[in-house]
This record gives sequence, structure tokens and C-alpha cells, in this order.
Amino acid sequence: MKALVERIRREGRNLGRGILKVDGFINHQLDPALTMAMGQEFARRFEQEGVQDITKIVTAEVSGIAPALATGQALGVPVVYARKHRPITMPDGFYVSEAPSHTKGGTVRLMISPEYLHPTDRVLLIDDFLATGKTIRALADVIAQCGATLCGIGCLVEKSFEAGRALLADLDVPIVTLAVIESMEGESIQVREPEAQLSAS
Repeated sequence: MKALVERIRREGRNLGRGILKVDGFINHQLDPALTMAMGQEFARRFEQEGVQDITKIVTAEVSGIAPALATGQALGVPVVYARKHRPITMPDGFYVSEAPSHTKGGTVRLMISPEYLHPTDRVLLIDDFLATGKTIRALADVIAQCGATLCGIGCLVEKSFEAGRALLADLDVPIVTLAVIESMEGESIQVREPEAQLSAS
């Protein structure tokens, strides 16, 4: 997606330790037009991959919510985000998995209520970054716990040098990313549009 790639080239900053600062337009301050266009692009690319009959979008709070919502709007389906802290309104029997937090350090729990994710659901998993793949893996585990079908994974930005795609390959679903970071050294960020081959295999 050319608009996203160009925005990363103009505004992205390497903060070291593998952290890419793009919070001027993705995960702190949002560009609504770009966000909605990215959701439409996910819908288009998953259709190209033959993914059909999606009933839910799943993501993690907080930074995954915006692209997930845009994708849900494009597909006309609800969005469910995994909570990191259990609210008092969440019933027992919730689904939970753990993932390391790259930006905050430590481990976070990702929880989804059984009220909003069901065995009959066909799910797209949408997030902002694909880096090590561990957060995506934890979300996939939550989806599997309830017996829902994971049909595809979409991330705005993939850091190909962190090999997250390989960690997810055994899930055997299409993995769609809109911008690929090949390397980050000093002030140099090498970013490109993804190649035509989008699937995990």
C-alpha cells in the first residue's frame, strides 16, 4: 500500500531495540482517511486470497483497534478486541493467553469474553505490527480455545527481520501485510510494499 509506505518513509523513526515510531499516524494519533483506506485494502486483499464468509474481526487493545475497526467496517462485521485487564462485566469462562510486550516490557494477558466469540465464528485477526509474531500467536491461541476458525491474519507493518511470519507459518492461513520493514539502522528505515505472495506457506 503505497500511501502507508510513503508515510513511514517520511515520518517513521527508529528508536532502537527494534522499535519503529509511527505513532503520528497509526497507534497514538490516527489519520482517519489512511486508517479507513487500510481497512478497505485488507478487505480487498483477503478477497484475493479467497477468504470468505468472515463473521468477526479479532484484535488486541489498544493499537490494533483502529485497523481492526476499519476492516470490520469494510467487511460489515463486528470487531472484538482482547482485553488486557479483566473488567467486572466479563463473565467466568473467558478465553485467555499471554504474550510478551515489546514496547512496555513484561507479559500481558489477552482475554476475550465467551459472549462475543463463538465456535461458529470465522475470524480475521488484525493488528498494527507483525514483528516476533508472539502477540499474534497468543491471539490465535485465544481464537482456538473457543473453537472458532482463524481464516487470515492482517498486519499494517511487518518487520521481516524479526521473523514473525515464520513463527505463524504452521497456522496455515493467509498473512497479509501492507508495508514491510526490511531493516532499521540509525536513521535509515528500509521499507517496501509487500510482494504478491501473501500466504504463510
